[in-house]
Formats: sequence, structure tokens, C-alpha cells
Amino acid sequence: MHEMALTESIVEIAVETARREGAARVRRVFVDVGALSHAEPEALLFCFDAVSAGTIAAGATLDIARIPGAGWCMDCGKTVPLAERFGACPECGRSHVQMTAGDAMRVREIEVD
Repeated sequence: MHEMALTESIVEIAVETARREGAARVRRVFVDVGALSHAEPEALLFCFDAVSAGTIAAGATLDIARIPGAGWCMDCGKTVPLAERFGACPECGRSHVQMTAGDAMRVREIEVD
């Protein structure tokens, strides 16, 4: 389960940022997870408490926003929603779609005390 390693990175980013800013505690971590990123939000939530235990992020809330997938169809010339990587264009059915959104994961914001 690679979500454990991803969650470790999320906590590390939050803790390092909080310490650098002189905060004593991380209260909430806001993360954007793309629908096409191969990261399961439920698994990230499950791992968060265990990974943050013993750090200044212990007891913090992990708030996940799911970012939908999107792509640019080179045949239609349109931005279209994508439900899967390398999926066909829902408009024309062709497979010349370049992914433009929904494949990334990032820590967007950290709330601290």
C-alpha cells in the first residue's frame, strides 16, 4: 500500500512547515488528491492518525479535496472530463486525449497553532 508512504510525506511536509513557521502544533492539513492520481483518499485518511502519532501533527485533521480528471482532446479540440488515465474522449470516442488535470496530489494548506 503506497498510501502509507504518501501519508508519511504529507505529515513530513506539514510538520516541517509548521516548525519552520514557529508553530507548536498542526491542527489541520488540506490535501488535493487527483481522481487519476492512483491515491485512495480513504487509505490516506486511515494511515494519517498512525503516521502523525508522536509528532506535532498528532490529533490533526486531514481534509481531502478530490480533484476531477480532465484532458484535452486533440481531435475535438475540447477540454473533456476523464474518468481514467488514457481514457477515450467522451465527446468523440477517440483516444487522442492529453491529461491536463486530476493526476497530482499536493498539500494545499496547513492550519497551525
